Amino acid sequence: MDVYVLSLFPKMLHGFTRSSIIGRAVEEGRVRVHDVQIRDFSTNKHRTVDDAPYGGGSGMVMAAPPIVAAIESLPSVEGIAPRKILLTPSGRLFSQRDAERLAVEPAIALVCGRYEGVDDRVRPYIDEELSIGDYVLTGGELGAAVILDAVVRLLPGVLGNHHSSVDESHGRGGTLEYPQFTRPATFRDVPVPAVLQGGDHKRVARWRRWQALRRTRERRPDLFAKLSLTDKELAELDGDEP
Repeated sequence: MDVYVLSLFPKMLHGFTRSSIIGRAVEEGRVRVHDVQIRDFSTNKHRTVDDAPYGGGSGMVMAAPPIVAAIESLPSVEGIAPRKILLTPSGRLFSQRDAERLAVEPAIALVCGRYEGVDDRVRPYIDEELSIGDYVLTGGELGAAVILDAVVRLLPGVLGNHHSSVDESHGRGGTLEYPQFTRPATFRDVPVPAVLQGGDHKRVARWRRWQALRRTRERRPDLFAKLSLTDKELAELDGDEP
């Protein structure tokens, strides 16, 4: 996959894309991350990229010409242009389903806004607008890093174990992940649940499913409400753990 980061501060992501799992994916050539400096596409002598908003108001707005020029500079591969995503607080909330959908794209472009936002005339040149949460950041770079991480970890071969991206919170099952434990078997008088040490894989699977459902109901009732559960499963949730 090719990922283009269109930003006034593309170097903000350099430490992130050179570390840990994402850094390894870059080194192995599974993903190529390209900096696109929006300021390079400014045509005035001061290379400004923003201006005061029409109609008055505080702050500055990123101008359309340099952003659109930066977008139009992106290469196409076999006639397919990168999917262009604007990071903005007014965008649709990014989800795991979006990460899965974007992970099959050959290339994506993450357009990072700044200041009071971007000139609305940029939007016809964008494929979609995404937000990583109901809050405002100083720019879209952190949102770009979040999306980049969520997408790249789903690419083939990036994670050592395919199931690592399936058996987790917000995976295909739609629940939060069940509790996880590792050595030591007892830590400060708190033991690992006996079911996980018994070797009965079917019982472990039932326990994990029960725990995932309980945790989702308690912590994210909005997600729990979307699940299709049988009457038996609902009744079992209020009983003893399997």
